Amino acid sequence: MSRLAGVGVSPGVGFGTGYVLAHEIPVPAPGSRHGGDAGTERSRAEDALEQVAADLEERGARAGGEGQQVLNAQAMMARDPGLAEEVAELIAEGRSASRAVYEGFGRYREILVDAGGYLGARVADLDDVRDRVIAVLEGVALPGVPVGAAEPYVLVARDLAPADTALLSPGVVAAFVTEEGGPTSHTAIIARTLGVPAVVACPGAASIPTGTPVLVDGTSGLVRLSPSGEEVDIARKAAAARAVVLAAGTGPGATADGHAVPLLANIGGPGEVDAALEHGAEGVGLYRTEFLFLGRKEAPSPQEQEAAYLEVLRAFPGGQVVVRTLDAGADKPLAFLPPAGEEPNPALGERGSRLFRIHPELMTGQLTALARAASQASARVQVMAPMVATAEEAARFAAACREAGLPSAGVMIEIPSAALRASDLAAEVAFFSIGTNDLAQYAFAADRQVGALTTLQDAWQPALLDLVAMAAAGAARHGRPCGVCGEAAADPVLACVLVGLGVTSLSMAPPSLPAVRAVLARHTQQQCVLAGQAARRAVSPAQARAAAREHLPGLTDLAL
Repeated sequence: MSRLAGVGVSPGVGFGTGYVLAHEIPVPAPGSRHGGDAGTERSRAEDALEQVAADLEERGARAGGEGQQVLNAQAMMARDPGLAEEVAELIAEGRSASRAVYEGFGRYREILVDAGGYLGARVADLDDVRDRVIAVLEGVALPGVPVGAAEPYVLVARDLAPADTALLSPGVVAAFVTEEGGPTSHTAIIARTLGVPAVVACPGAASIPTGTPVLVDGTSGLVRLSPSGEEVDIARKAAAARAVVLAAGTGPGATADGHAVPLLANIGGPGEVDAALEHGAEGVGLYRTEFLFLGRKEAPSPQEQEAAYLEVLRAFPGGQVVVRTLDAGADKPLAFLPPAGEEPNPALGERGSRLFRIHPELMTGQLTALARAASQASARVQVMAPMVATAEEAARFAAACREAGLPSAGVMIEIPSAALRASDLAAEVAFFSIGTNDLAQYAFAADRQVGALTTLQDAWQPALLDLVAMAAAGAARHGRPCGVCGEAAADPVLACVLVGLGVTSLSMAPPSLPAVRAVLARHTQQQCVLAGQAARRAVSPAQARAAAREHLPGLTDLAL
C-alpha cells in the first residue's frame, strides 16, 4: 500500500512523519464495584465530569470560532443533569465510578444512535467525552496529539475529536488525514480555517503505521506513503509555484473582464477578524452569532452582544458585514432554552429562525443590539435569518428587522423549498445567502456529519447546482444580490461555476480567499457562465468537475 485516495477538503501539500492518533482508554470491567462508600464514589464521578467539562470549555475559549462551538457542546454533554443522575443511580447500586460513567454514557449513546440525523452524528463526540472522564477517574493519560514535536507531522486518525484539533496550528501539523468525515465535518472546517492541507473519507488511513513518511495533497485527495525524495520535491515545487501566483493576486474580487465578485469572510466572532483582514477579505459574508450563545447557562446580555458586534463592524469601515441571527437547535442546543417538546428528528424541528416563534425575546434582543452597534459604525450591516422555508417566514423576519431599525434584511437559502420559490422570497427581503452545506443535506436527505454519505454532500452534485441557479435567478428577478456562504465557495474552481450560475458574492474561511481571488481573475464572466452550464448538464459530481474545467483554462500552475 503506497497510495491512498480520499476527499481533498483543504488545498495544499503537506509532508511529514505520520502520527496515528488512537484513543485506547480501557473499558472498565463489567464487575467493577466500589468499596462501599457510594457518596465518595459519586463525588469522584461528579468531579471528573466537571473537570472534563471545564477543560473542554477552556480549550474552546482558546480555539475560538468553530472549534469553540463544538467544544462547548461537548462540555454541555459532560454537565448534562440527566447523565449525572444516571451515573449516581448506578453508583448507588454498587458500580465503581468508572463503570457507572461507562454504562451511563452507553445508555445515552443508544438514544443518540436510535435518533440518527444530527443527534446520531454526535455519538463520536459523546464517546470522546466518556473516554476523557474515565481517563481522569483511572489516572490514565488520554492519547492525544504529540507534544513538543521537533518538526511538523501529518496527523492521521479514524476521525479527529474536536479537542484534538481545535488548538493545533500550521507550525505543529503539516496535514490531516482521516478515514471518516466529509467535506463539511468539523475536521475539514478547522483545516481550512488553519490553512492546513487535509484529506478525509480516506479508506485505510487509520492503518498507516506511525512513523511512516506521508505526503498529502489536499486538492486531489491523494495520500502517498513513504514517497521518494523526487515526489516530495515535485509536490513542494508545485505548491511553491502556486503560492507565488496566489500572492500576486490582490485587490477586490473580480473576473478577468472586470465583473466584480466581492470576496468575503466567514467568521465566528471578533477573534477571527485579523485572519480575515490578513487574507484580503472585503467584508464579512457570514458572522455566526451563535458562538455568543452556545455553552452558556444564560443568554448574553444586550450590552455584551452589542460590544461583540461593534468590534467586528468597526474592523470593516464602509465594508459589507452580513450577520446571521442565532442559528441554534438540533446539534447546537442552548442550555438556557428548554426544548419545545420531544423532537424525533431535531434537524427538521424547531431550529434556526423557527426558535424565534417560541422565544421572540431572543430575536428582539439580538436585533436591538445589532441596531445599536450599527449606529456606531460605518460598515454596511445586513442581517439574515437561518432556516427560512417560505415567503411568509421571510416577510415576518424583514418586518422585525425594520422595526428594530435594520433596513437590510435577508435570508439563508438552505432549504430546498426556499430555492424552488426563490422569487417569492426575494419579493420580501433585500438579499439571499446560500448555505450550500445544509442545502445539500436537505436536498439529498444526507446527514452532513456522516462520512459514508460524502458523495451526496459533494457541492459539485448537479442537482445542488440546479438549486443554486434557481435561487440566484429568483433573486435577480427582483434585482436582489445572492451570495454563497457555504463551504462550496472555498473551492476555487467551483467558485467560478457559482459566479456563472448568477451568484454575486462569495464568502469562505479566510485562508481560502487568495486561491479563489486568483482563479476568478484568470477567467472571464462568460467562461464562468459556460462552466456553470456544462456542470449542470453533467450527471455526477466527477463529470460536473471535468465539464467545468474544459471551459476554465489556466488552472495547471495553480495545482487545481
